[in-house]
Amino acid sequence: MNILLVEDETHTANLLKEIIEQKEEYKVIKTFESVVDTVFYLSNCQNEIDLCFFDIQLADGDSFEIFRHVDLRVPVVFCTAFDKYAMQAIKNNGIDYVLKPFKEDEIHSALEKYEKMVKKYSGSVNNTINLGKEGNKQFQQRFLTQFRQKTKVINIDEVALFHIKNETVYIITTKGEKFPIYKKMDYIESNCDPAIFFRINRQMLLSLYSVESLEPSQYRKIRIHLNFHYEEEIIVSRLKVSSFKKWLK
Repeated sequence: MNILLVEDETHTANLLKEIIEQKEEYKVIKTFESVVDTVFYLSNCQNEIDLCFFDIQLADGDSFEIFRHVDLRVPVVFCTAFDKYAMQAIKNNGIDYVLKPFKEDEIHSALEKYEKMVKKYSGSVNNTINLGKEGNKQFQQRFLTQFRQKTKVINIDEVALFHIKNETVYIITTKGEKFPIYKKMDYIESNCDPAIFFRINRQMLLSLYSVESLEPSQYRKIRIHLNFHYEEEIIVSRLKVSSFKKWLK
């Protein structure tokens, strides 16, 4: 497993690296001290990383700024001397929150949590966000979301649709469950397999496997009935009806 450390205290970074690498399968391949350097690296080399450890307060800002510049697709363990950022950490790919000065067993516990999460959803310790491929294009196979102050992993085959409501994107699962996801809809659309997901209107990205039937609606639109109960009306916008029918075929 390749680890990225973002920590501006040299002693803490060295100690963290030493603890992590006690496990033979883990290797700290990069350490950065600033937001700027981290953003540059992740913008170009994110696929090299399996897990990140972020200090929150850095010399040139807080590490949450990284998420405003990079759509980070790997989980993060946050290490900080302050407990006030826990909720914000959960909203930014956080799988654990370790308070400084940390103990060795707390770091090992965070790594074990990562391993259990990956094993549960992929059957092997590989990459928390597994990517499928179609040609040279890679598609995201799972998303991290917040549930009762914990990070929940949702596999792509559990997703019925993505829905923008009140400026927040929600994952709607095939069981009708609803979870917020802190990504832009355009990012989600570009990272989902277009053979399976279709943007039926500005607010919804729909999975092929959630469609049960469809019927004409007013103004030459189409109303979709899902194979589970969902309280919102599912309408294909008039301009997308033709391409939606081709997609279904």
